[in-house]
Amino acid sequence: MCEHHHHHDENSNKNKIIRVSIAAVVLIIAIFCELKGLKLFFFLAAYFTAGFDIILSAIKNIFNGEIFDENFLMTIATAGALAIGEYPEAVMVMLLYQIGEFLQSKAVEKSRKSITDLMDIRPDYANVEENGQLVQKHPEDIAIGTVITVKTGEKIPLDGKVVDGSAAIDTSALTGESIPRMLNAGDKAVSGCINTNGLLKIKVEKAFKESTVSKILELVEHASSKKAKTEKFITKFARYYTPAVVAGAVFLAILPPLLIEGAQFSLWFSRALTFLVISCPCALVISVPLGFFGGIGGASKDGILIKGSNYIEALSKAGTIAFDKTGTLTRGSFKVTEIHPYSESEQELLKYTAYAENYSNHPIALSIKNAYNNEIDTALIKDVTEIAGQGVKAVINGCEILSGNKKLMQTNNIAIPDIDTAGTVIYTAKDKVFLGYIVISDELKDDSVKVISTLNKLGIKTVMLTGDNKKTAEIVAKNLGISDFYAELFPEQKVEKVEELIQHKPAKKTVMFVGDGINDAPVLTRADVGIAMGGLGSDAAIEAADVIIMDDKPSKIPEAIKISQKTMLIVKQNIVFALGVKALFLIGGAFGIVTMWGAVFADVGVALIAVVNSLRTLKN
Repeated sequence: MCEHHHHHDENSNKNKIIRVSIAAVVLIIAIFCELKGLKLFFFLAAYFTAGFDIILSAIKNIFNGEIFDENFLMTIATAGALAIGEYPEAVMVMLLYQIGEFLQSKAVEKSRKSITDLMDIRPDYANVEENGQLVQKHPEDIAIGTVITVKTGEKIPLDGKVVDGSAAIDTSALTGESIPRMLNAGDKAVSGCINTNGLLKIKVEKAFKESTVSKILELVEHASSKKAKTEKFITKFARYYTPAVVAGAVFLAILPPLLIEGAQFSLWFSRALTFLVISCPCALVISVPLGFFGGIGGASKDGILIKGSNYIEALSKAGTIAFDKTGTLTRGSFKVTEIHPYSESEQELLKYTAYAENYSNHPIALSIKNAYNNEIDTALIKDVTEIAGQGVKAVINGCEILSGNKKLMQTNNIAIPDIDTAGTVIYTAKDKVFLGYIVISDELKDDSVKVISTLNKLGIKTVMLTGDNKKTAEIVAKNLGISDFYAELFPEQKVEKVEELIQHKPAKKTVMFVGDGINDAPVLTRADVGIAMGGLGSDAAIEAADVIIMDDKPSKIPEAIKISQKTMLIVKQNIVFALGVKALFLIGGAFGIVTMWGAVFADVGVALIAVVNSLRTLKN
């Protein structure tokens, strides 16, 4: 679909160059032609060659009820110029307008490049093994549960789990992150990434329409459909502005000859036509949406997907940002951070705990086994009993080992010290003798401290909302520099807190919520702007959020705010510049100071300057 559209634009631009070139040559012939009848013929030929599509559009739009657009203004202005014998001006207006339209088209094409680059992540085929041979099939035809093969250099076509092989994958098309990521058996594979080395066999877990790549492409394709208030203002403005200036031109042509003695109708009619050409609102109509489009494109290059220009406007007014903790400010992965032995060595405490937790797949158990990092002799483990809500009891090498929480120790009358820490504490005892305790904590992301510091400097209030216990939340908030936090919250309570923040927010400011997009879907939807971390594979993030940070880095949030503020500044510059120049030239045109050539600059020139300014939104 995208490729067809691209070729259509390319052919259209080529045809326009040929037509404008022919019209320019015919105009030169007309200027130097000495035969009056032939001269007029060449002028008209040049005029219709250059502008027949504009005239045709104007006629079509009149029948469709869209009378007052730029095509209508250009048609009646140039037709009027022909009527009063200003043939070269009429042709040049059409020529310059077409050149301006061509340059604007090229500008739009450039601004679209980053988004079309993103579209290149769409996979063309999937390899499926049939009768010992790899057969290429369309991803839409692959059923869930099918094992597909991804060779070196190929895109991963569908979401799934790696069942065999390992490879470094390039995720830059999705995340903006150039560092390759390793995929091994058991890891989640995300569509749209490229296998840079090795061979992967992936069991498909999602149909093509539900895959990450499809959802992202759908999101980007529809991003421009959500208009910002500024864009809606321009649409509304053009609806009232154009009939007003047409009425103004009619009055300018009729009233002075009737009211001013000696005023020539032809002179005021010519001024009225100049007035119409100047009044064309192209600069606003083209540059404002292009500015927003460029902002969305520029952000997508950095792995920040913004669902529409209305969210750019909301992002630029950030007043309060509420963060979820786990998976947003922290990694969401547990790690042994402290080991406190009592009656045995640190290594012995870790060994007995790892052996006791060997058959558990709980994240806490896995983190203990990772910290032990030695082979576990399962022949030494006997009589493993899981005690619900407390921990585990097992016989290890003939000794009874208890490993679990405070309640497990109390139930078995084992004395333990009072511990005040932010992490999860696992106590271990051997034959009813306390061995010591291990603290497991969720690590902060590398850039979490920096992002909170940056937001505080920008004058944006930061709040943390978490379902974790108060002590853990307090320590994390203190380490990050977050002044307000609310702990032990259920999803519906997070929504209530965000609603409170919205009620008490400063005027013209927005409240944002940043979450992992799975448990936080309700609050992501409720906030003025919902920002989801970890768009890679999180369906809830793509569905519920307004902005998706594709590489899990909180530091992209201030970046998204800065991109939005820059985009809004450029859009406002275009509005002020276009309206200011229009006002000056309209007054000049009414009093005969500005000629038809000045009118062309006011129309095409202002539009081009505004478009070039809009392209700055692509550079972050």
